[in-house]
Amino acid sequence: MVHIYRNFLYVISLLSVTSFCGCGCSEQNTGGAQNNEDIENYDVKAYLTTTNRAYDLTEKYINFSDKDPMSPNTITLNPNVKYQEIDGFGAAITGSTSYNLSLMPEEKRNEFLEETFSPQKYGFSYVRISIGCSDFSLSDYTCCDTKGLENFALTIEETKYVIPTLKQILKINPDLKIMGTPWTCPKWMKVKSLEERVPYDSWTGGQLNPEYYQDYAQYFVKWIKAFNEAGVNIYSITPQNEPLNRGNSASLFMGWQEERDFVKTALGPALKAAGLNVKIYAFDHNYNYDNMAEQQKYPLKIYEDTEASKYFAGAAYHNYGGNKNELLNIHNSAPEKELVFSEASIGEWNDGRELDKSLLRDMEEITLGTVNNWCKASIVWNLMLDNDQGPHGGPGACATCYGAVDVDNESYSIVTRNSHYYIMAHMGSVVRPGAIRIKSDGYTREGLTYSAFENTDGTYAFVVCNNNAEELNLTINDGNNNFAYIIPASSIVSFNWKK
Repeated sequence: MVHIYRNFLYVISLLSVTSFCGCGCSEQNTGGAQNNEDIENYDVKAYLTTTNRAYDLTEKYINFSDKDPMSPNTITLNPNVKYQEIDGFGAAITGSTSYNLSLMPEEKRNEFLEETFSPQKYGFSYVRISIGCSDFSLSDYTCCDTKGLENFALTIEETKYVIPTLKQILKINPDLKIMGTPWTCPKWMKVKSLEERVPYDSWTGGQLNPEYYQDYAQYFVKWIKAFNEAGVNIYSITPQNEPLNRGNSASLFMGWQEERDFVKTALGPALKAAGLNVKIYAFDHNYNYDNMAEQQKYPLKIYEDTEASKYFAGAAYHNYGGNKNELLNIHNSAPEKELVFSEASIGEWNDGRELDKSLLRDMEEITLGTVNNWCKASIVWNLMLDNDQGPHGGPGACATCYGAVDVDNESYSIVTRNSHYYIMAHMGSVVRPGAIRIKSDGYTREGLTYSAFENTDGTYAFVVCNNNAEELNLTINDGNNNFAYIIPASSIVSFNWKK
């Protein structure tokens, strides 16, 4: 019954952008004109979602006020104080995601992808894919399982599922950025440990044999070129997903010294020699470095080597351990380097399907929380899993994860949004790639989180999360124009308007 109820609400949201509300609040409580004449003449467009799904990415339209913004609840934008440029927001296009999308009726798949990736709608603009398999692939593999780089070839997972999905998305959003990340090197490149360099025939664990640094660098080059030739350009890579995690279904341990040396002596020079202008991000793991003392400040230790550092654009982080404040610590220590947030998952352990428990938490931690700590991008894990949480890999793979959306695995026609979809949609719908985060301050209180941006198209974006049991009456002032809006209790609102 819970699934039926959620799906019913989702269908309601698709059928109408009017203010259907099951919480007893009136239209005037959230402000904004709704009839066609007012929509054509609005000053501010907004998207509203409440944790009870009474408002489900519901479009709202607001006009500027002709009154001076004298309210003590005023938040003022200051475009003269600029922070980082934004690359985008999105989710991972895993093998599992691509497989599920392939089973959807064409019309339903087109509708979902158009809504998700169109810059005129929710504007997902940055995705992450695996180089070879991940724990959400249809099998364990790399693109060179037979020893020798002459045996490199893309597999059916890429050619039948991932690349066609990416090409369809690129038609919708040609500016899509794509990050590639390996979960493991080919097994023939693995050793049990650097101290005990004996062959290690397992997808899980092991380390990269330094004797194969050059071969593995060429593996990256071949993979990037193969995608380029298929019409899919790669924007960025990380040398290893979760390099401190030995236990994933496909995994490889790569401490900071190894990553430094691999990139410095092999991967960086190989990409440069091949003329591939692809960003490299270090680390790609948890804020707490999995509590390994010798791995603390992993990217900073790499940056200390000036020869290695020149190949790294910055560092990537996940949130499965530690605190997002580590992002600010890393930025303050290396302000010239970029930061991206590259993975977070939801599942049974963190109530990812229950918006009253997950929506505001995830907005505070993953999107607003990371951009307010200098991240240029924020990407969550699987875009789409089926409602039985699959398909997923073998032992060690997450069997309790949810996707940003669920698709029913009978008709593959009913899509249910989970918290990760909403948090990315609320950012992507108003914050465009190339936007600059700008200062916004004034009214503050417990449970109120917000961020402001200046887009390249001459508009401002403002995203606010109200994690309180009562509504908040805010005034937003950009120095020239202002408007008032009552932010409902337990809600997210995203605003966009011309300067």
